[in-house]
Amino acid sequence: MLNLSRSRPLNQFQQEAPELLHQFETDKTPIVITINGKAVAVLQDAESYEKLLKRLELLETLAGIRQSLEEFDRGEGVSIHQA
Repeated sequence: MLNLSRSRPLNQFQQEAPELLHQFETDKTPIVITINGKAVAVLQDAESYEKLLKRLELLETLAGIRQSLEEFDRGEGVSIHQA
């Protein structure tokens, strides 16, 4: 769920971009950019975004392992000797 407490209309963001980017150096709080009141983008500092991608990759790996274990329990799949 998006935290809209730091949302900005696009035109306001364009005017305040240098100041907002400077704030990232200290608080790293994402900013939701809106057009006509609708959230269209999220501005996030690069370090936090990279951490998010790493977490997502880990979760996807764990989901794949869980799925493989469930398939194994159901007797599906191919044994290592048949592969």
